[in-house]
Amino acid sequence: MTIALIDYGAGNLHSVHNALKKAGAQDVAITADPEVVARADRIVLPGVGAFRACRDALVAIPGMVEAMGEAVNQRGTPFLGVCVGMQLLADAGEEFGCHEGLGWIPGTVRRIEPADAEAKVPHMGWNDVALTGAPGLLQPGEAYFLHSYHFEAADPAHVAARTDHGGPLIAAVARDTIIGCQFHPEKSQAYGLSFLSRFLDWRP
Repeated sequence: MTIALIDYGAGNLHSVHNALKKAGAQDVAITADPEVVARADRIVLPGVGAFRACRDALVAIPGMVEAMGEAVNQRGTPFLGVCVGMQLLADAGEEFGCHEGLGWIPGTVRRIEPADAEAKVPHMGWNDVALTGAPGLLQPGEAYFLHSYHFEAADPAHVAARTDHGGPLIAAVARDTIIGCQFHPEKSQAYGLSFLSRFLDWRP
């Protein structure tokens, strides 16, 4: 089973690679080649930084967005987006202006505005992952978060898990063969590795 870990200069690439290997992946291809992505059995899109910068870097690779879309939305290849890689699934992101996302899961990425003044932004550190449905690929537990913007889903059916930081925030979104997590599994120790292991075994 080949895992395509997309290299578009968005950071945390090697830590995600190492975590996938620790979780049991045998063949992880760090790649910027759309043909490798198109043939992969699993696709992982990492991401650290600003929505606009990550989107621009991804779009700048000729054929990459098209290869991802065909693999995931037409052939049902399992896909994992991590942090900004999850946020890029939205219709748009409002960091440094309004910018178009992939539009795979309807919603908008907006700055965190905690109702509790003592909740600092960015949301950083360990926090609960509370499921909105039955356990499966996602399990309840604690994971490591680091973000200033959050995904606001248009359809509650796409919200797989929530956390709380001065108010509820989406911790994970899901649709069909797509899963996106706001937390960093590569920084979430045993919880993160078990999640990645289940992703590797996932048969949606």
